[in-house]
Amino acid sequence: MSERVNVKKKQSAPLAEAKAQAAVPALGPRGMLRWGWTQLTSMRTALFLLLLLAVAAVPGSLFPQRPANPAVVTQYIKDHPDYGKLLDSLQLYDVYSSAWFSAIYLLLFISLIGCVVPRAIAHYKAVRSQPPRTPQRLSRLPEYGTLEIPSAAGVPASDAINGAAGLLRKRGYRVDVRDADGALPSLGAERGFLKEVGNLVFHTSLIGVLVSVAAGGLFGYSGQRILVEGDTFVNTLVGYDQFNPGTNFQSSQLQPYSLQLDKFNITFDRESKGKFGQPIDFAATVTTKENPDAPPRQEILKVNDPVSLGGTSIYLTGNGYAPVVTIRDGAGNVAMQGPVVAKLQGENYYSSVVIKVPDAQPDQLGFVGFFLPTAFVTDKNVSFSADPELFNPQLTLNSYYGDLGLNTGAPQNVFELDVKNLTPLNARNLAAGGITLAPGSTYTLPDGKGTISFDGVKRYIGVDIHHNPGQGYALVFALLAVAGLILSLYVNRRRVWVRTGTADDGRTMVEYGLLARGEDHRLAGEAAALRKLFSTEWQLAEDRVPDSTPDDPAGSQQTPSRPGDNIAGSVTTPAGPTGPKKDQ
Repeated sequence: MSERVNVKKKQSAPLAEAKAQAAVPALGPRGMLRWGWTQLTSMRTALFLLLLLAVAAVPGSLFPQRPANPAVVTQYIKDHPDYGKLLDSLQLYDVYSSAWFSAIYLLLFISLIGCVVPRAIAHYKAVRSQPPRTPQRLSRLPEYGTLEIPSAAGVPASDAINGAAGLLRKRGYRVDVRDADGALPSLGAERGFLKEVGNLVFHTSLIGVLVSVAAGGLFGYSGQRILVEGDTFVNTLVGYDQFNPGTNFQSSQLQPYSLQLDKFNITFDRESKGKFGQPIDFAATVTTKENPDAPPRQEILKVNDPVSLGGTSIYLTGNGYAPVVTIRDGAGNVAMQGPVVAKLQGENYYSSVVIKVPDAQPDQLGFVGFFLPTAFVTDKNVSFSADPELFNPQLTLNSYYGDLGLNTGAPQNVFELDVKNLTPLNARNLAAGGITLAPGSTYTLPDGKGTISFDGVKRYIGVDIHHNPGQGYALVFALLAVAGLILSLYVNRRRVWVRTGTADDGRTMVEYGLLARGEDHRLAGEAAALRKLFSTEWQLAEDRVPDSTPDDPAGSQQTPSRPGDNIAGSVTTPAGPTGPKKDQ
């Protein structure tokens, strides 16, 4: 035993020394680039980049995004001074336009192209090439069978191979007949090229989806606008309450269409007990014009039923009440007149109201309060809305005067009033009390600051306006990707070989074998179907359709019923170590 170990050590010593002295060739810059390209264009890298892109998109839902709402981002940085600016330096408030997200996106794009193009070229060559040559030993194939055509049938080997070729062509195989006039004619057949076509369509469609999404992000835009009954929206930059442009957006993309809200109707549930008073249908009657010179057209805007206009889709996203007020300042001049959008806060359209009057003289005025469509007062003198309909509308306000801070240039939320630097005029805890108004009533402010009148109520809607030039293409490519995936999953790549020959007694011997590229659980069924077709074609009875010879216990059994048997110049070959496969 020790001698054997010593011998092995002596033998391994020169090998280890040779390995130590071997010089590893340097790749060089060109070789490194080629290696890097090979790694980037591998399918494994593409899948990794796709997963990495999904992970990189997560911060976009965790942190406020500047394109969606810059004011929220500014406030978030103020509220988190310890790490807010650090997140900004990492571009976590601009995730989808950040350098690192764009890098992953571009690498995925390049990787997919690098995967698809070589595979498409290879598949094109495979489609144009002939099926592989006929194996010498068909019995080694996963599915194998033999047939005997009696001499009385008068079917020579050449006719048998041509008949088999015709049957295979009818089943969609691409057939190549070899040595048709020879002693052992054969054919090779192949089908299932649509499987690779499906793979290519799937990956090409992924590229199309990426391009479409990128086009939407570059050239698309979205915006929001609140419309009170009677108001008109014109598709210009100043017409939006909030506007989110794409990276390469140009104002020339805006089509000069207009949208006027004529009437907004809500249907409330008045029958069921559990959902009594809840809205069940919304319908906004709008008048649209494609351009200033186009004729007006009346349309109905509903939830999940947008209006398409000027290349944009206009969605109904919100609604509420807008009390109409008239405010006169201390000099008796009208400082503000018109509807004020009330922001929904609770059930039954309980809404908050903020009114800012910067043009009032001698002091600017501000009002904060609530609007109740159907006002009820509890025994504790607390007002609430008992129904969403306008059965008893009421406007309850507190008033302030002073500098509203609108002249500083700092952005303000129209639905909020900062009262830190204002002096209260009306409130429940003051001697003057709060302001309670019904439609048609007027209240005189203390200290001669003016008056406020509640003139009536209108409805308003909130609309989202989206323009995405890549949206339709993304849908088409997504459907193509699904179709390609279905093809790749349900189409199987198969090859069939058939060899015929004539025995000494005049019988025509037929053997066939099937092979699948990849896993194919239906290959046995295909073999059985081909056997049935061959038997029907040559009118073979069951006793003339022998099974393959069973395995030889000694492991060297010959296959007697093969086209080469008993033919001059041919040699009977053993079935191999595993034996021939039995017919299915």
